[in-house]
Amino acid sequence: MTEKMKIEFAPGCFDDFEGTQEELDQLMADIVRMVEDGSIHDLARELSEEESDELLDEYFSKQEKTIQ
Repeated sequence: MTEKMKIEFAPGCFDDFEGTQEELDQLMADIVRMVEDGSIHDLARELSEEESDELLDEYFSKQEKTIQ
């Protein structure tokens, strides 16, 4: 039997979202739906080394702010 994945959004992950609360709610619902039906894999792609570095830099920058 396949286990259902649990989706958790990290605190603050949408802090930079510039839409309305209704748009954010819809975005979150779309992400959950795509994970549940597997369609999220259709949109996946491998990051370039530059994109990966930028993403890691942003992540660690936010972690440092949280710690301080």
